Amino acid sequence: MANPTPIAAFLAGLVSFLSPCVLPLVPGYVSLISGVGVEELKEQNTAVLSKVMLNSIAFVIGFSIVFVTLGALATEVGQLAARYKSVLAQVAGVVILIFGLHLTGLYKIPLLYSDRRLHNVKGGSTAWGAFVVGFAFAFGWTPCVGPILSAILYLAAAQGSVSQGIFLLTIYSLGLAVPFLLTSLGIERFLRFYGKFRRHMHVIEVASGGLLIALGVLLIFGRFTLLSHYLSFLNRFTL
Repeated sequence: MANPTPIAAFLAGLVSFLSPCVLPLVPGYVSLISGVGVEELKEQNTAVLSKVMLNSIAFVIGFSIVFVTLGALATEVGQLAARYKSVLAQVAGVVILIFGLHLTGLYKIPLLYSDRRLHNVKGGSTAWGAFVVGFAFAFGWTPCVGPILSAILYLAAAQGSVSQGIFLLTIYSLGLAVPFLLTSLGIERFLRFYGKFRRHMHVIEVASGGLLIALGVLLIFGRFTLLSHYLSFLNRFTL
């Protein structure tokens, strides 16, 4: 039977992209890493698009390295602490539950609103500069995507090997990267999409919070395996 966890990781990356503190600033990041203004990006010039895509890929690699490293570390720590797995699962459940309450607006965590975007990091117009910005993005925006990322890191910690944890966070990074690259290819289409989608962003945030609350409760009461049971319908898409 196929494991639905990678699909959950990809969807988590997608939700991170759609979060209110990432999605509105995507055009600005594309402009920053490419050295091209948003208006020029709309012109769809072939030479400009080639440059934008190259730098966008470098940006994606930058933040992916950080997230994948976190996944490897989480798995390693999870293996070392295997004897305390039950207690750690309950602690993780409490943390994820609190993050879920934060996303729903029932309990606010001020730290997750702090501005840690490393504005002084300059991307310039080179692939190396874009890589540096992507690397900074992962660290600077971790408080923002933290509620979703924490759940994926717990799943990584529960994996049987470091390679599995790395794979899981690679899939998460892919979920964040794919829409970013699509935006780089069509900034005007993205702006139209954002104009229609932004009214639904709060609903997405609250729904994500609800899912995290459910996950936290399952972990606290040691019923996490129920999640795999309820997600088993996803197996048809992995065959």
